[in-house]
Amino acid sequence: MTAPAPHIPVLLDEVIAALAPESGAVIVDATFGAGGYTRRLLDAGASVHAFDRDPDAIAAGREWAEAKATPPRLVLHPRRFSEMVDAMTHAGVASIDGVVMDIGVSSMQLDQAGRGFAFSADGPLDMRMSQDGESAADFLNTAAESTIADVLFQYGEERQSRRVARAIVAARPLETTGQLAQIVRKALGYRPHNNKGPAPKDPATRSFQAIRIHVNAELDELNAGLAAAETLLRPGGKLAVVSFHSLEDRIVKQFLRDASGAISGGSRHLPQLAAQHAPTFADVSRAIRAGVAELDRNPRARSATLRAAVRTAAPAQIRRAA
Repeated sequence: MTAPAPHIPVLLDEVIAALAPESGAVIVDATFGAGGYTRRLLDAGASVHAFDRDPDAIAAGREWAEAKATPPRLVLHPRRFSEMVDAMTHAGVASIDGVVMDIGVSSMQLDQAGRGFAFSADGPLDMRMSQDGESAADFLNTAAESTIADVLFQYGEERQSRRVARAIVAARPLETTGQLAQIVRKALGYRPHNNKGPAPKDPATRSFQAIRIHVNAELDELNAGLAAAETLLRPGGKLAVVSFHSLEDRIVKQFLRDASGAISGGSRHLPQLAAQHAPTFADVSRAIRAGVAELDRNPRARSATLRAAVRTAAPAQIRRAA
């Protein structure tokens, strides 16, 4: 009997329905995490190429795969999903039947205080998915105040970004998530004991989101990953993308709108297509969200949005950053 996954994958039934995996299909799980989607895809008889830049996720996946004797139908790639074209070329796979992406930080990363993604428990100010490169502390302790303010506004939609950035610079050096959370709360005049009724959203949430997105270049990764999926998917191949906040969903929605031929104005994050092109995706779904039953058992699903589409036979577009 298969051991239960350590975390509950969001919109699992809806994602599997969108991908419609068949025995022998080759599918990319672009964000392996705890392997929730991969397990179901393997159970359906598909082969899975799973990507994750987090070495902890890859190590746990290898341990699980070896215990279940799932290779060679499971291939783990310790890489960013933006690199999937190169990785699949090296694996000798020219085209695939499906791609699933679950965008953003994973529950495993949030639950480990030592990774520095959350302020629910104090930990080092890290936030690096790949566990290498510039950390959140490196960024906040060295960047110009104006740069920090721009990041908070652009990626966290923090209206008082300049005030928060000023407070961060004044408090340097920062070392822990607890320090950062307290600085942001104080800058925004947060007094939780004065609130009545349901607890409001912690005002530090927006800043933590923004810093994490910046440190991991998450929106650039998403854009590159969508273009890679377009390149790899065969005609009739399925794309399913789960996002958790408005910036991500806006990128996915605009990408699918443009790729399906319903072109509207671009955004500063979205790669632009050539003026004339044949649609590369069809049957674009509306936003799919969790039902009451899933929300009851998995509160994380409340902010999740799934968008899905089917690849056409048109050549992939050459995209450039806006």
